[in-house]
Parts: sequence; structure tokens; C-alpha cells
Amino acid sequence: MHYKKNKKAVTGKRILRKNIKKKHRHGIYKKYIKRLLDIICSFTAILLFSPAMLIVAVLVRIKLGSPIIFTQERPGLNEKIFKMYKFRSMSDARDKNGNLLPDKKRLGNFGKSLRGTSLDELPELFNILKGDMSIVGPRPLLVEYLPRYNKKQHKRHNVRPGLTGYAQVHGRNASTWQERFEKDVWYVEHISFWGDIKIIFETVKVVLKKEGISSKHCATMEEFLGE
Repeated sequence: MHYKKNKKAVTGKRILRKNIKKKHRHGIYKKYIKRLLDIICSFTAILLFSPAMLIVAVLVRIKLGSPIIFTQERPGLNEKIFKMYKFRSMSDARDKNGNLLPDKKRLGNFGKSLRGTSLDELPELFNILKGDMSIVGPRPLLVEYLPRYNKKQHKRHNVRPGLTGYAQVHGRNASTWQERFEKDVWYVEHISFWGDIKIIFETVKVVLKKEGISSKHCATMEEFLGE
């Protein structure tokens, strides 16, 4: 009996030491290595995709007019506000009173193609290079959502928002807000190098399959109204 208790204690200590080492390793990645990889990867991607970005920019100018780049304030790390860049994907179509038409009517076939292939998000590479965003992280949402989060949901801002994320490869816009936030918080609490690599590869698969681009009731995603 005494031997079994000692064996359990030794096993417990080994597991504890293993978990501490794992957390320490993940902490180093999160604090130092992740940002370094973001700089290297975003700079390389900008060079590689510059011809594609130029072509998309010309097409946006022809199809939708100016401005080519859509900018919008979003909350980032520690809820600090930054300007996020995207290629414009919707027209400025208005009703007879001068009011913008609903998103569904302003998002034509060209805009749907941009979003379906995620080409509209290529300018976010510059946000990553600047340090506003990361390759992988919770997607940056609207500023007006900040006061609507509960305490747990605010944790999504403990890391830089991402070009892609854990929630994006598990449902994308087809998921409910609750499901997305749960996945965002899970990611924040389990950041790892191999986890990020897996998300990047799964993102490629999701984009190629064009999964979860829109929700069931909206052209993109319904407004988050809080709980």
C-alpha cells in the first residue's frame, strides 16, 4: 500500500513537471517567437503575393471604384484600437433616399468571389507586419462589440487578432457567436507553435473548399448583440 502511494506521488510529480515545462515552452513561443515568425511570414507573403494584390487592386477599381482599400477601426491586443486594411468587396449602392442598401444587395458576384477566396484579406498582411495583428489569432471584430462581451469573452483580446484563427477553421461565419467566442478563448489559453501550424494548414483547406463564408441569415455574419 505504501509503495503504491509513493508510486502515485512520483507519477503525479512527473506529470506536474511535464505540464510546467510545457507551459513554459508555450509561454516563450507566445511572448517572443510568435511575433518574430509573424514579421518573417508577413514580409515574405507580401513579396510573394504582391502581383496578386496588384491584380486584385485593379479589378476592385474597375468593378467597384474608389476607394480600393477598405479601412475600419478594430480592437486588437489589450483592446487597443487599430485600422484594419482589406480590399473593398461591396458597392456603394443606395436607395432613393440615399441610404446604403443591405450588405446582401451590395455584395455582388465579384465581392463574393473575393471573400470566398479570402483575397480581400491580403492587405491585412501589412497589419501583421506593423504589429497590429498576427498570422493566427481570434479574428478582429467591431469596436462597438467591446462593451457587449462578458468577462470570459474579453479574454480574446489577450493576444493579437489573427488573419486566421481556431474559430475560422471550425465553422468560420457559419458558427454561432457563442461557438466562435468559446473557440477564441480556448485558443488564447492553448497557444502553441504546432497548434498555429495546424491552423494555417487547415485554413488552406477551408478556403479551397469555400466553407462557412456566410451565416444562414446574413451575407457575412449577424451582428453580435451580447448575451
